[in-house]
Amino acid sequence: MKITVFGGGGFIGSTIVDRLLQDGHSIRVFERPRVGEYRKFLPNESVEWMTGDLSSTSDINKAVEGADVVFHLVSTTLPKSSNEDPVYDVQSNVVASLQLLNAMVAHKVGRIVFISSGGTVYGAPKYLPIDEKHPTDPEVSYGITKLTIEKYLQMYNHLYGIKPVVLRVANPYGERQRVETAQGAVGVFIHNVLKGLPIEIWGDGSVERDFLHVSDVAEAFAKAATYSGSASVFNISSGVGTSLNSLMSMIEEVSGEPVARNYKPGRSFDVPVSVLSNDLARDELGWEPKVSMKEGIVRTFEWAKNEQQK
Repeated sequence: MKITVFGGGGFIGSTIVDRLLQDGHSIRVFERPRVGEYRKFLPNESVEWMTGDLSSTSDINKAVEGADVVFHLVSTTLPKSSNEDPVYDVQSNVVASLQLLNAMVAHKVGRIVFISSGGTVYGAPKYLPIDEKHPTDPEVSYGITKLTIEKYLQMYNHLYGIKPVVLRVANPYGERQRVETAQGAVGVFIHNVLKGLPIEIWGDGSVERDFLHVSDVAEAFAKAATYSGSASVFNISSGVGTSLNSLMSMIEEVSGEPVARNYKPGRSFDVPVSVLSNDLARDELGWEPKVSMKEGIVRTFEWAKNEQQK
């Protein structure tokens, strides 16, 4: 298949592209201007790299033309900062996504796989583990825009027959995670350990999150590309909670160095535990997480260490 991957050069996107290439798909990566290829592609790998603006209808139309499937991985905001400018969040994410859907209609592209947020669309847990039927009461603009895009995907399915597959990903971590954009606790913690810096913890470190290695995320997207069932929204998660204290202990074990911890007052918006059920993805997509937290930490630490030595 020919798959256009919007955001295919980023932390999650590049891992997904590499996984799709293993299945022999032809990939067109759409990235922001000045974002170059993250590696040298082999002669037998069919990759077209193009740059442009997601808000440009001309750029988007060129990107989706001839595609069988679109992967939408782009977000211009982060959960922790999205409330600072909700208008920008809506303009740059919701409006751009609608333009993308209109381009798909024009070019008769019949399937879209969208990365949503398992960490923010549900809000404070009413019960654990959180399944796809859990109420959706996001407390940050990031989660509201993700949920809004999900609803528009359903609308375009009803109006135009575009099949949506929404993957609500938990807390991804792993190789190629960018520390400079504060993408995730695992990457930031490992970066600080390698730099000899203390780790700041909001609260007592008992907060639990559902961490998932990026290779498992990519495997879920590979399954979603050809999924033909009737379900449309899936949690993609480990299904296991790991506390920040446990995470730091694992990093200490892998690094062989003690981690300097700086505990700060807890924040009101940090829910104590967030763990997602992945039963539906197991049953419908035939997917399950394969990388244990310990193995994932080892792989991420080694990658970060090698990057630091370059």
